[in-house]
Amino acid sequence: MPRAHAHTTDAVNEIQESFDFGPTRPVVRAPRPEERRSVLDVLGRAFHDDPVASHLFPNPRNRARRWARFSGLAVDSMGETAHVLTTEAVEGTAIWQLPTDSQLGFGQNLRIALRFLAIAGLGARRAARLGDFTGGHRLREPHYYLAALGTDPPHQGKGVGSALIEPVLARADREGIPAYLESSKEANVPFYRKHGFEVVAELHVPGGPRVWSMLRPAP
Repeated sequence: MPRAHAHTTDAVNEIQESFDFGPTRPVVRAPRPEERRSVLDVLGRAFHDDPVASHLFPNPRNRARRWARFSGLAVDSMGETAHVLTTEAVEGTAIWQLPTDSQLGFGQNLRIALRFLAIAGLGARRAARLGDFTGGHRLREPHYYLAALGTDPPHQGKGVGSALIEPVLARADREGIPAYLESSKEANVPFYRKHGFEVVAELHVPGGPRVWSMLRPAP
């Protein structure tokens, strides 16, 4: 009997191992209102060593905090076209802009402008120049724009980034609409290529870093 039990246990273990598909896929969802700061802080930490973040906010001691606030400003400036995603444990954040028409009112635009000056500080001119330069290379046709994607450093390499962008890419495919982004790190280009993006231009920001303009064509 003991030998038969041992054989049974071995067989069960073999079956369990054969169905081991690796780590559980991160659950993606929209952030809850009270999670706004946590979601933006993730981007601050993820972009701490980013060339564009370093260009805009040279002081490493406050860069993460200021980049988080800058990301929140980007979301608010998009109005109803902003589409933010995170994971159940807020391990990463994706900021998309939807291909829909939405205009902010004069008062909203004024508040955005004042917040921009307060956040950017002495880097306001650099930030404005960067926005104008990259904006001049954006697609003119309707598209899904990935404005930011970041994973908290302790959770990088676990599939969080892929999980955060795949739902919108699938939606873009269903609608027959392209997707577009600017990668501020050359090391991230292969990741985006894996998801169907291709480099269409290498942009040299005046007085700043390089940025890789990437397009995922409509199917």
